[in-house]
Amino acid sequence: MTTIPARPVALSSDLTLAPEYPLGPPLIGALLRMPLDAVVARILAGLHDAGFTDLVPAHFPVLRYPGPQNRRPSELAAEARMTKQAMNYLLGQMQQLGYLTRDDDPDDQRFKRVRLTDRGHAAARAIRDIVAQIEAELEQELGPAQLDQLRQLLIQLNATSFVREFHQQPAATARRPRQPAA
Repeated sequence: MTTIPARPVALSSDLTLAPEYPLGPPLIGALLRMPLDAVVARILAGLHDAGFTDLVPAHFPVLRYPGPQNRRPSELAAEARMTKQAMNYLLGQMQQLGYLTRDDDPDDQRFKRVRLTDRGHAAARAIRDIVAQIEAELEQELGPAQLDQLRQLLIQLNATSFVREFHQQPAATARRPRQPAA
């Protein structure tokens, strides 16, 4: 019996160099996702190294830029493209862990406002420090001009109608495309 040698598992970083990959070279979505995956993994490892071992990737929608400070849970849910129930579940976990509080909205007692605790602010600062370190490493590897060019291109990408319109859509519209009428 002849054994076919197993093909080595392709790493996502290999795909950028291997256009013969069966699906072809990566498109823009994969090229944006692969560095994001690396950044998220580094943030999690850095948070754990800094003592925030109770944070998991599921908490990241709450902590991501621009952060939850003084925002309503419904705003955070819409921004993260998740249900209000799912966001409130995460907020409840993070409140129990000591990262935030949900206080009455002073303008409307029917609503709550999220506020980071000292521990939450410390985690947010740690995230910014970790990402600043990643940027410094990228600057070393790519050079200052290339990193600045990347940053400018990403700013331009975020200003395109494609990205702006996505962020202006209600969460339900963006999450599930409409089905044509039968």
